[in-house]
Amino acid sequence: MVKKEIKVSILQMASVLGDVDKNIDKVRKIIDDQLPSDSNLLVLPEVWTCGWDCGGFIKTAQSLDDSSVIKFLSGVAKSYRINIIGGSFITKSEEKYYNTCPVINSKGELVEIYNKNHLYSYYGCDEGKYISKGDFPVMVNLDGINFGLTICYDIRFPEIYRQYAKSGADVLVNCAAWGSKKPIPWEVMTKSRAVENQCYMIALTQCGHIKDDEYNLGQSRIIDYKGEELAFIKDEEGIVSAVLEFESMYEFRSKCTVLKDIKDSYEVKILCGN
Repeated sequence: MVKKEIKVSILQMASVLGDVDKNIDKVRKIIDDQLPSDSNLLVLPEVWTCGWDCGGFIKTAQSLDDSSVIKFLSGVAKSYRINIIGGSFITKSEEKYYNTCPVINSKGELVEIYNKNHLYSYYGCDEGKYISKGDFPVMVNLDGINFGLTICYDIRFPEIYRQYAKSGADVLVNCAAWGSKKPIPWEVMTKSRAVENQCYMIALTQCGHIKDDEYNLGQSRIIDYKGEELAFIKDEEGIVSAVLEFESMYEFRSKCTVLKDIKDSYEVKILCGN
């Protein structure tokens, strides 16, 4: 049975490029200083372990079986008795590399992973040159709550979120490293995914300088099923939290039955005007 409510905490940070150990130390300090003791879920941003530098991804890659990142997150989960959606880090499986989101339960167990389905390769970035895309969406159940997992560029593909909604998602999650030059798409798309699917939305990105004239946006949000911001952090490092109340979400869905009106097919009929 779904809990009536949970407290979600999101951690926004500026990663040190290419240095997993320094980033682990930074996250540990932020958690020790700021994580509320009554939080049920902690969420981290995309590639927080190495920062957004596609050319440097492979150097920081780890296998899931022998990962300092997983060991660290597992320790945090057990110490704080908290579930963790661990943003993402670069993993290696056989001869392939992935942008991988790990999910750790409050016992410190790795219960699921999601590999980024859409790889960003525009404006000088070439993520797809270095890593492989995931094969399918992943929804994970934590304490009776269904979380639909996505990473950054996935937000531009509403199809994946609709499938989560049709599969029973309660919360949609996007862990990102979003560039500072695109604030409007970030706000509009994250709020739209919440509204159109009547789900809570966790939209978390990095902040701070990347390199040269590149910066992360910040502006991480927790959004309710009607598009209202429950928590917001602008461009600084730190943790913000919000309580997600599921009874009110289900009551809203029962009165505004948009999801029941989705058709099985939207095949377009093309007519010739000549």
